[in-house]
Amino acid sequence: MPKKFIGVREVDEEEFRRFKSLAVAMKMELGAALTDAMEKWRVEKKGMANKGVKLPKMKPFDWGSGTEKLSEEMDMVLYE
Repeated sequence: MPKKFIGVREVDEEEFRRFKSLAVAMKMELGAALTDAMEKWRVEKKGMANKGVKLPKMKPFDWGSGTEKLSEEMDMVLYE
């Protein structure tokens, strides 16, 4: 893979310092360590995307007379 300079903004300086320190301690080039970390993060997140919660498909039903605003009333109790 060809090497290329990439600049990244808004990186936490302290975390970057610790990351770089660990890479040096493991005798890894910083780019190789970062590539490894990005690959592991991508694989982990891709696996999480496949574990998304899927709600069952339900048809609406009538709760009866006087329940037309039940959802709004429940929201008032729960969130206010």
